[in-house]
Amino acid sequence: MHIDNDIKDKVESLFRTEERNMGDALGITFTSITRKKLEATMPVDENTIQPFGLLHGGASVALAETVCSTGAWINLQDENKMAVGLEINANHLRPVKKGGQVRCISKPIRLGNTVQVWENKIYSETDKLVCISRCTIAVVNRR
Repeated sequence: MHIDNDIKDKVESLFRTEERNMGDALGITFTSITRKKLEATMPVDENTIQPFGLLHGGASVALAETVCSTGAWINLQDENKMAVGLEINANHLRPVKKGGQVRCISKPIRLGNTVQVWENKIYSETDKLVCISRCTIAVVNRR
């Protein structure tokens, strides 16, 4: 995995935890993490398809929010703050059949002190755009 040096310790602390989460259940794997762009893959398998054998739209949304929420957290400068999803939308543009994987690329549109906005694009293995979404992240105080 590619990680920018200035965030390496922060990212490694995230992946050191033994706490399992939705990303683990869906098989999400980060391949690149920088402050301005994150990439991750997700298999299109029995955990991420709908009953007709196609990638489930909810799995695409979970992938997008997982990746951009991680990006939002990476960009926080204050350790007393945390990033939480406020809103996400998605346009599902083409189906992906079971087998193989999809790739998500998330980039910040705005990195504000209280709100961040991220754009997510999900691609098939043949680099066809499968889903595009935008996620709004609230930056709040840790409890």
